[in-house]
Amino acid sequence: MTYKLLVLDVDGTLLNEEHTVSKRTLATLRKAQQIGVRIVLASGRPTHGLEPIARALELGLYGGFIIAYNGAVIIDATNGATIFERNISPEMIPYLEKKAHKNNFAILTYRGDTLLTNNASNPHVQAEATLNGLRLVPVDELASAVDFAPHKCMLVSDDDEALSGLEAHWKKRLDGELDVFRSEPFFLEVVPCTVDKANTLGVLLERLGLGREEVMAIGDGTCDVGMLQLAGLGVAMGHAPESVKRCADRTTDSNTADGVAQAVEQFILSDIHAAQVSLDQLNAQTRHCLMGNLGIQYTYLTEGRVEATMPVDHRTRQPFGILHGGATLALAETVAGLGSMALCQTDEFVVGMQVSGNHVSSALEGDTVRAVGTVVHKGRSSHVWNVDVFTSTGKLVSTVRVVNSVMKKR
Repeated sequence: MTYKLLVLDVDGTLLNEEHTVSKRTLATLRKAQQIGVRIVLASGRPTHGLEPIARALELGLYGGFIIAYNGAVIIDATNGATIFERNISPEMIPYLEKKAHKNNFAILTYRGDTLLTNNASNPHVQAEATLNGLRLVPVDELASAVDFAPHKCMLVSDDDEALSGLEAHWKKRLDGELDVFRSEPFFLEVVPCTVDKANTLGVLLERLGLGREEVMAIGDGTCDVGMLQLAGLGVAMGHAPESVKRCADRTTDSNTADGVAQAVEQFILSDIHAAQVSLDQLNAQTRHCLMGNLGIQYTYLTEGRVEATMPVDHRTRQPFGILHGGATLALAETVAGLGSMALCQTDEFVVGMQVSGNHVSSALEGDTVRAVGTVVHKGRSSHVWNVDVFTSTGKLVSTVRVVNSVMKKR
């Protein structure tokens, strides 16, 4: 099955114990996007806490999305536009705050890059602000400070019994108005009615015109169960509770062992070979890379032969108007790199090792050169390519030898 949308929980799934994306996972997700898979970050975090992760994954370059506040908001990562949101009425804040005071709970909400709370000294509140890069704003009365409709509120306490009691009470008292759930032993979340990751993902699928069978989702918590069940393929992390694993179709390794990367490699990348991806898709996905900046476009791809074009213009010429040799080598490496990817097995990847070129004539500004790459050696550990570069009239400009090393994924 070819999946077009990959939905990822963040904490405990995408991020490791250091709250970072590992190098392997980052490389795997970028590769998935380069072959046309769009990524959605689905998290209870506020938007501000997800934006740095989205930038690291380059979601904005590949048409990705952010689902924040456990489903209260959808952000288009390409332009930062809010395309869906649900809010809590400000009229409900006094009631929520009254219950918090009665039980001696901290209460907090979010606005932009700030976290508003009645207890800025609470360690869980401080950790939440730090985790999401938020400025902590102490307030005497949350209800007076909240002159907007928040996306969610959280009550904070180490008294598990008291939080559970209020959760049970509110599930009945607020039914049809607000939804409540425990996201951590010390957090009781309050969100707009019917808001969760699964329902909001359904909104996004309808907007994109995708079916659930085209979606793969990965998560580790009870808040992820709905989206795992909605997706055509739901994958639970190896450290997830058994109740979550039973709701998933597959299980991968833990977040400390690159479980996300393993799942994407197994269920997405292994099913898509470079030679099967359309040239239009390849060109579109690489427009922000070096080849896009140089105007390189793939024009032909089969196993053992690749062709591409590159304009001789202000980006690729020398000061006196002739094609730059460095740009020619970049064109040759681009052609040979794609060619080796098409030759590789699904458990292999390619690293460029050596390039050497002979420049035999010039190409003038205003022309478009054509590179033709053919494999001359296909070994288990290396590929050798010959890339000839011609002017539009067929004159040979350069002949380049490229050596790529073939390595196994670990």
